[in-house]
Amino acid sequence: MIKEELDKTFYEIQVKGYLDARWHELFDGMVIGWKNGVTTISGMVPDQAALHGLLARVRDYGLVLISIKAFPEQT
Repeated sequence: MIKEELDKTFYEIQVKGYLDARWHELFDGMVIGWKNGVTTISGMVPDQAALHGLLARVRDYGLVLISIKAFPEQT
């Protein structure tokens, strides 16, 4: 296993509201799901720099961040 694979972590980022499928490309192809007025953006993130990039997009698009969860055991 190469180091790059070891650094990847599965994340769920939840934001308020409904983001339709068009947002998929804006979040590097991550999975977009919806439930009860909350959108979950989830997928593998290669490193902390990429995570910060995703969070910067949440901020730049004016989205309301609800939570961020990391699941390192899913790597």
